[in-house]
Amino acid sequence: MNYQHTLMSGKIILLNGTSSAGKTSIVAALQQLLSEPYLNAGLDKFVGMLPPRYLDLDAPLWQDVFVQTAAQEHGRLTAHIHPGPIGSQIVSGMHHTIAALARNGNNIIADHSLYEPRWLAECVQLFSEFSTLFVGILCPLEVAEAREQARQDRMMGSARAMYPLVHAHGVYDLEVDTSRGSVLECAQKIQDHVQYGPPPTALLQLRDQRPTPFSHTTQE
Repeated sequence: MNYQHTLMSGKIILLNGTSSAGKTSIVAALQQLLSEPYLNAGLDKFVGMLPPRYLDLDAPLWQDVFVQTAAQEHGRLTAHIHPGPIGSQIVSGMHHTIAALARNGNNIIADHSLYEPRWLAECVQLFSEFSTLFVGILCPLEVAEAREQARQDRMMGSARAMYPLVHAHGVYDLEVDTSRGSVLECAQKIQDHVQYGPPPTALLQLRDQRPTPFSHTTQE
């Protein structure tokens, strides 16, 4: 790796949590708080590039982006979510775009829901060459579901489908709980870590795990 080029690279703040955990609001607050400019390159930004006909959650084309199912199993509601072919392309394109932006000196904040192990594997592969602060955005399921119900702009059941998967890797540089602090308080905690905390190591730890917890799912 070219040492001079590395010195010019931007920094990445990667926020990971379920749908309706509060990630998007934290991104907006961080952009205001951080002294350096950070580009918002989160998942909603990339999905929002699609033609509007793909973004109607009730339309058939949405199934090419994300597929969600829900069912009663043993008297309990279960939900599952996985990307369609277009969703998979968008997410991988997002990862490579973030890396390209950082490699050219741009600072990035990206909010994500890493419920697919292969997505985490790709983030580890692409982002561990940069200073990447990996932040877990925690939120109890009942709180996320109440927010999901109130906002009405997400697939209902998304939070439940993601909840057991999104933090399964268990390694972060920092965690914030949006049920215990306001958006501003959570953003300030992240800002403090950026300014005064130790260098981030979470992605490096995940990269160096042998075997990796996601090695069996990195193939399409």
